[in-house]
This record gives sequence, structure tokens and C-alpha cells, in this order.
Amino acid sequence: MATVLTIILNWRTAEMTLRAAEAALTAMQGIPGALTIVDNDSGDGSFERLTAEVTARGWDSGPHRVRVLQSGHNGGFGAGNNFGIRAGLPEGGRPDYVFLLNSDAFPAPDAIAALMAHLERNPATGFAGSHIHGVDGQPHQTAFRFPTIAGEFEQAARTGPISQLLRRFIVALPMPSVTQRVDWVAGASLMMRQSVLDQIGLFDEMFFLYFEETELCLRAATAGWPTDYVLESRVAHIGSASTGMKTWKRIPAFWLDSRLYYYTKTHGALYAGAATGAHLAGGLLWRLRGIVQRVKNDDPDHYLWDMFAHAVRRGFGAVWPGRAGPLNRPGGG
Repeated sequence: MATVLTIILNWRTAEMTLRAAEAALTAMQGIPGALTIVDNDSGDGSFERLTAEVTARGWDSGPHRVRVLQSGHNGGFGAGNNFGIRAGLPEGGRPDYVFLLNSDAFPAPDAIAALMAHLERNPATGFAGSHIHGVDGQPHQTAFRFPTIAGEFEQAARTGPISQLLRRFIVALPMPSVTQRVDWVAGASLMMRQSVLDQIGLFDEMFFLYFEETELCLRAATAGWPTDYVLESRVAHIGSASTGMKTWKRIPAFWLDSRLYYYTKTHGALYAGAATGAHLAGGLLWRLRGIVQRVKNDDPDHYLWDMFAHAVRRGFGAVWPGRAGPLNRPGGG
């Protein structure tokens, strides 16, 4: 039977990570494999707390051995998960599938089995993501199209006629009601074939946070390994527990870095600059509409200015630290 390595990345959420691990172990019943918790250099005692609890609960010698590893450096989401993937199974073997689970995500008892069964039935599919819902049962938007210039304009403009005209480019797909092919899924609950990772590489560690799973799914799709959204795999997700995204007052530099780097790497500097220009134009249109119609603007403070200033510093994608022009790295790993 195929084996699964589940990886949970922890950053200063030890208690929540233990809850996620407990749910994952229940969902792994009957599936050969192991669970690895990677502490991403929390520096708050998380590593010691997690290690002690794994031992106290007997998880370190259970049917699905749990290991707690210290990354030693907080390089972000991709780097931390890469650390766990490279470590492999506790006995030194390699799994057939790698399952990534957020520390604030709790799979239903059959969620992991549903993802694995889908990939087993569909050998041409590379990755599979779960149906994510809040603790209140409300579905979360986790199925997407790849970002484009037109999608950037629509996303920022947020105006009915524009959205209707550009509906084929809207990044967030309509909420799937069946299992289906998508461009990419959120990494909160994502199963990947180890053989595909061997072929295309792991997460690109130039991304600190956000856009890393988008780029990885694009790299897989380009290599002929598409991604599916699996409705039957259900996972409860709190969301933004460690990033604080829901309460951002100002858009952080790492999000702007990741966004611009994504476009530069995948499409080149000219496309990256055009995508940023389209977003700024759409955002200005949205603000004009807000003035005329008195619509509340709920963007983070100075959002458009921060994006413009960041793009200017980066040469609208033409310049990156230590590099110039399109970034065509094959990816981290």
C-alpha cells in the first residue's frame, strides 16, 4: 500500500499544532506512513513543548511515528516544508505521497484517505487539495486560476461589469460543488506525489510566504502534472493563525515581494510590471467608485501606494537582490 508522510509546519502555535497532529493521526489510520512536525525556529519554546508532548503521548513510537524537527532557520512556509520533505520517513525511506497540513487545520477522519484514493485513481494528477471550511462550517475559497494581468485588474477593480467581462480570468474560482480540475489550491491541506517533486523540485525558497504553492502548482502543470480539488476531503481551518493576515493594517513587504517575484519568475519582468500596473489601475478605479458611490474601502492602509513604491524599488520586476531580468530558477529543491 502507498505510504504518506504528513508534515505540519509550526511557528509559535504549539498547542494548535498538537491539535492538528492529533486530528491528522486519526485521519492516517489504516494508511502506512509517518508524521513530521517541523518547528520553523519559533524561538518561544515551541520545539521543546512539542517534543515533550509527542513523547508523553507515546506518538514517537506509535503506529505512525511522529518526529519533531527543528529547522534552525525561519525561511518561510516553503523552506520549512522543504526541510520536512527532505528528511523523509523516520526510517530513512521515501513516501509515495507528501501531505502538507497547516498547524491550524484539522482534517476529518477520512480526509487524508480521500486525497490518497483520488491520486491513486488518477495517476495523471500530480497534486490534490481538500475542501477547506471554517470551524463554523462555512467553505473557504481555496480553488483558483493562475494569476494574470487581466485577473489583477479585475481583482483590484471589484466592479460588476468589469468582473462579468473578465470572468474567465477571475483568480478565485466559483466554489466547486464537485471534485474537479483546478489551476492551484491553497497549501493548507495539500497532497503531492513524491515522484512529481523529484521531477520538478520542491518549493522555491525565494518565496517567504504566499504564492509559493501557486508557483509550485504552475511548475507541476507545466511539466504535465495538474492539480485537482477533492470535495470529499474535508478539513476545518481557522486561517491566518500565525500570519495575522486577517488583521493586517498595512500590507507586509514579504507579500509584495512574493507577488512580484511570482510574476517575474513565471512570466518575466515586462509581464510583472504590466500586472502591477493593471492592479494599480483597477485599484484607482475602485477608489473612484468609492468616492462616487460612498463605498467603504476595506483595503489595508496605503495599499496602492505601498504596492507602487515597492514596484519602483524592484524596477517593476526587472531587478531583484543579486539578480536582474527574468528569474528562471528551477525552484527550491
